[in-house]
Amino acid sequence: MFFHIFTNRLKCLLRDRMMIFWTLLFPILLAVFFNMSLRNIASSETFRPVPAAVVNDAGYQKNAGFRSALKSVSEGKDKIFSLTETTRKNAERLLEDGKIAGYLTVGDKIKIVVNRSDFDQSIIKSFVDSYLQTSSAAESILKANPPARSGLSAGLSGETDYLKAVSGGSADPDPSLNYFYSLIAMACLYGGFWGMKEVMDIQANQSRRAARVNLAPVRKLKTFLSGMAASLAIAFAEMLVLLAFLRFALNLNFGPKAGLVIFTSFVGSVVGLSFGAFLSSLVKAGENMKVGILISGTMFCSFLSGMMYQDMKYIVEKNAPVLGYLNPVNLLTDSFYCLYYYDTYGRYLLNIGLLGAFVLLFCAGTYFVIRREKYASL
Repeated sequence: MFFHIFTNRLKCLLRDRMMIFWTLLFPILLAVFFNMSLRNIASSETFRPVPAAVVNDAGYQKNAGFRSALKSVSEGKDKIFSLTETTRKNAERLLEDGKIAGYLTVGDKIKIVVNRSDFDQSIIKSFVDSYLQTSSAAESILKANPPARSGLSAGLSGETDYLKAVSGGSADPDPSLNYFYSLIAMACLYGGFWGMKEVMDIQANQSRRAARVNLAPVRKLKTFLSGMAASLAIAFAEMLVLLAFLRFALNLNFGPKAGLVIFTSFVGSVVGLSFGAFLSSLVKAGENMKVGILISGTMFCSFLSGMMYQDMKYIVEKNAPVLGYLNPVNLLTDSFYCLYYYDTYGRYLLNIGLLGAFVLLFCAGTYFVIRREKYASL
């Protein structure tokens, strides 16, 4: 009987084109729009050498220290400047044409010539200020202790970095991933539409179909569980389609833990389904009101998880960390990012455990509400 109800319920649900659109096609369309707008966000945050020029005259050739310092930051893989040594007239022309951010002249003083103030110009000024500060310190030391010249030259030949950057994981951070992971989490919560439909089709006061179901000689719980199983099958299948589209059509990087990504999507589908069922059983208003509450609640949780504004996720973690643990969309988003970025599983297991607690809470609430409903007449 269970399998019979399951297969027929599955056929019935698949005929609901509007539900298929909102739970599958709508997230795919959002993913396409996200990809179009966020395609170059990672490359835009990559540092590019600042195009700059220096006037190659007698003053520049005479100042061997500055010439050496400038060339040292204009060579190699991690160079700061893309340097051009040229005449003053050509440097002015390059500046006017916007091909360089500014140029330097070396005389009694080192001067910076720019035509606007921006990030690149600030880098040029910071370099010159750092050089002048170091040169001034060296001159003061030599005046006080002339024999220290040899040791000082070796000490000023390069800077010593006493800090070492250690990555939290083996993957490279990608600022665009959080938007897509939040989108997947939102799609999981949109599976709540299927759970909401199952509850409405089992409550005799909601529709004529539900009234006929209650009159059938089958236990109400068996009918409900069969329908929920069919809804979960559809919701999880939709998540697999969405993941496949993101991975192979949009080339989104999920990292090497594909199995756990699929498992997390399954957990998210269960969370969404149970959330929709609990909401539908708790709210006694009509279908439009229930749908409105589900959409607004899901979108609010998605906003807090960083889907519309990435920094919002970190604002919540800094000012109200408890709110992040109470947000299933944030827990799912964080779970996907943990699988991508971290090599350890502590934080991921915490998120999955909290999501499991949400499932138990929603399922228990739905069960106790539905089992107590009695109808005087149908």
